[in-house]
Amino acid sequence: MTALLLALSIPSPADGVWNLGPVPIRGYALCIIAGVVVAIWIGERRWVARGGERGEISDLALWAVPFGLVGGRLYHVVTDYQLYFGEDRNPVTALYVWRGGLGIWGAVALGAVGVIIGARLKGMRVLPVLDVLAPAVLLAQAIGRWGNWFNQELFGRPSELPWALEIDPAHRPAAYAESATFHPTFLYESLWGLAAFLLLVALDRRFRLGHGRMVALYVMAYTAGRGWIETLRIDDVQMSDVLGLRLNVWTSLVLFVLAAAYLVWSARARPGREDSVYAEGRRPVPAGEPSSDDDR
Repeated sequence: MTALLLALSIPSPADGVWNLGPVPIRGYALCIIAGVVVAIWIGERRWVARGGERGEISDLALWAVPFGLVGGRLYHVVTDYQLYFGEDRNPVTALYVWRGGLGIWGAVALGAVGVIIGARLKGMRVLPVLDVLAPAVLLAQAIGRWGNWFNQELFGRPSELPWALEIDPAHRPAAYAESATFHPTFLYESLWGLAAFLLLVALDRRFRLGHGRMVALYVMAYTAGRGWIETLRIDDVQMSDVLGLRLNVWTSLVLFVLAAAYLVWSARARPGREDSVYAEGRRPVPAGEPSSDDDR
């Protein structure tokens, strides 16, 4: 039976690091970089379709990427401090980003701060920028999740499904040492992110969303998926339960409710879309916006 399950399951990479001479090439890092590149490319296209200048989203990435990396690592280290501090722990390893460990909540939050700073310095209106980037970030997250596959981390409960993920003994939690295959939660989240990206783009084309409503939909779509996927995970990361639910489940619930409330309020108080993507005084308001069919 075990042999049959392994024959049907998804294999994990034998090694997530390849050495190019003295330089290690890590699968985890490649996935993060690929996600960033795709997000910038899509963000540029959407920004130009909204009436912005080409190249400005790339400029904002110079702020967003380092802020996001710092935020993601800080969130991970703070919430999983026991991995880096205490007896027999080396605090210096908290700086080893290439080994994995980027909390998405911190990465998105501080990355958004970087975008806001860059946008204000360039005279770009913040909400249109964030609305443009929201679906692009979802797709970047979907791509970046494959880094967990390379690292054999953040998988779910033992599973005998045909798409279960093979995990090497060295990467299995002690309580599940005898299990060979697990739920591929990285794949679930990646597919959810891709589907949510397509949904958000379709809704934006149909309703020409503005005033932060794309951001609200992004938060709702991501947290809806993250909430149920989190219930499958067995890793020790943020395992502390509050009323029987993991911290990330509660975070997802709270953010979903807040985003839904903003979406309803914004639709009533500020219908339509901004007339210009630039702050007053930056340049004349464009005479017209491209059609939603151009917003690819």
